[in-house]
Parts: sequence; structure tokens; C-alpha cells
Amino acid sequence: MTDQTPALRVTGLSKSYGGLKAMRPIDLVVGDGERVSVIGTNGAGKSTLFNCIAGTVPATTGTVSYFGRDISKMSAAHRARLGIARTFQTSQLFDQMTAAQNVYVALGGREFTGGMLWHVTRDTLRWERVDRLLARVGLAEVHDAIVADLSHGEQRQLELAMAFALQPKVLMLDEPAAGFSPAERSRLIQILRELPSEVSLILIEHDMDIALAVAHRVVVMHDGEKILEGTPDEIRSSERVREIYLGGSLDDVA
Repeated sequence: MTDQTPALRVTGLSKSYGGLKAMRPIDLVVGDGERVSVIGTNGAGKSTLFNCIAGTVPATTGTVSYFGRDISKMSAAHRARLGIARTFQTSQLFDQMTAAQNVYVALGGREFTGGMLWHVTRDTLRWERVDRLLARVGLAEVHDAIVADLSHGEQRQLELAMAFALQPKVLMLDEPAAGFSPAERSRLIQILRELPSEVSLILIEHDMDIALAVAHRVVVMHDGEKILEGTPDEIRSSERVREIYLGGSLDDVA
């Protein structure tokens, strides 16, 4: 993290559905290259915050700025083109294509038309990038596997590769470890720790090992509000987090 203009600045961001306040006004700053984990119980408003930042859901109030530029009125696609990449709680993949073809499309393969890839073998450099991205997330061995035949964990890893393909400046991951085995969780921590220093990360994650292991700073949400913000050590030792989020001890979280 540097003293430069922050990658993201969220000011007074809220979301209401009629009389239901899904997220009360929230302020959040994510520095250039900073890693921030957002934790909280189900219904805390974490995904609503993500959706409003990414532009997939319009905020009711507030603003979002990206490296000092107000993007509050921009579409999700426009924000993505600027360099904000995100994954979702549920997979957003082409199930009947191979893992490699999915990454190829994420790289901007213009030959993708009507559900088919045309003349893709001619683009050697792009396919080489596909190979590197799959290897980066530990999926080199499933290069030619149909996505529908991959395990849940492998599909989540593939989504990571597709997000990396966009070369984002801000990477937003929504529950990336959902359904992962212990080995896959360890691999995910390694992948996130090896992100380029210029990439800012916002992570929603129920797995506390991951949320605290990769973050510079942790934001705790509850009932649509940000109730606490601090370093992983501060969150680990917080009695309020024990009572509201876990209802137990964080002593075993490394």
C-alpha cells in the first residue's frame, strides 16, 4: 500500500429495497495494492457491498471512486474494462467448453461467436497465456477437461484464472474458497499471497484462515453495517467479533 490516490474510495454507499435496508451507509478506502478482507455472518451485507462497488446492483446512496475517478454511474461492464474484476458466489462459467477455452474467452478471444470458438489455433500467444494462467491456479492438468466435469473446487479455481486474465487493478473475490478441500484452501492462500503488489484485493470469505492470512486490513459487517475495521491481529483478538461473528474463539486462527 502506498500514499498515492487509493484504488477505491466508497463514501456513504447504501442499498435499500423498499423499506428493507440491505446495507446502511458505508465508507471504505482500499489503498493501491492493499488487501482487504470483508467478513460477517450471512445477511451481513457483504455481497451487497460487492455488488454496489462492481456496479451489478445500483446503490441507493453514496459514491464509488476508482483511482480518484467517480464511477458511481458507470455500468458493471464499464467498471470491468477500467480494471475491476470480480468473481461471484455461484459459478459464471461456460459449462460445455473446456477449462482452456473458458480462459481464452476471458482473455478477450474475438473468435468467440454463437457458442463456438473459430480459428483459435492461429492465436498461439493467447493460448500460451491460457497455459500460464491455468498453471498459476493449479489447473494445468485439466486444460482440456469440460468444465461440467470439473469438481466444484476446480471450477472456483478456474474462475480465479479467468479473473486474472483481465489483468485487474482491483480484484474482488466473493467466497472463492466455498467448497474447497483443505489442500485447495492452502493453495488459494498461496495464490493470493503471490498477487502482484500493484493489484488491490477485496475478499469476502467465511474461511477465517484465508480471510486473516491474506489481508492487510479486515472489515467486519453485521446487519448491513460496518461495525469494526482493523488489522488481522486486532480482529483476531476482538471480543465483539467473537460474540457477533463467531460466537467462539479465534485462538486457532493462524
